[in-house]
Amino acid sequence: MNFCASFYIFIKESDNKNYINKSRKMKIFITILGLLNGIYMLLDGIFVMIYGKFIGPEKPGPWANVFYKFNVDVLKLGPLFIVFGVLWIFWLYGLWANQSWTYLFGLVICILTFWYLPIGTFTSLIIIGALLLFKKKLGL
Repeated sequence: MNFCASFYIFIKESDNKNYINKSRKMKIFITILGLLNGIYMLLDGIFVMIYGKFIGPEKPGPWANVFYKFNVDVLKLGPLFIVFGVLWIFWLYGLWANQSWTYLFGLVICILTFWYLPIGTFTSLIIIGALLLFKKKLGL
């Protein structure tokens, strides 16, 4: 489905003002959580590449234990964090532009962010729940 057709369907479904408000509030809520994940991962990736440590305490959070079990130096993961941050922001663009790939991409990026304990896991679980429960209301 192209952008014009999806926009037309969204407008047609949105005739009810109450529907628009609920849909918009849900998108705003998901956007805040997505930005929390995306911007923080992007900034953390840039920070670790420049300063050789992550934002915050000297020892990385509990997510680092996942990588330590595989003998991965977490201080070399800056590019991975940058990619994840950009992917989150790209997904938010798709959400607001009502792109056809947004639903599946959102589920995938959330699942791929489960390792980022505790914040990434928590926000990803909430976003997955919202995507599954409110797919139609979100226009997806």
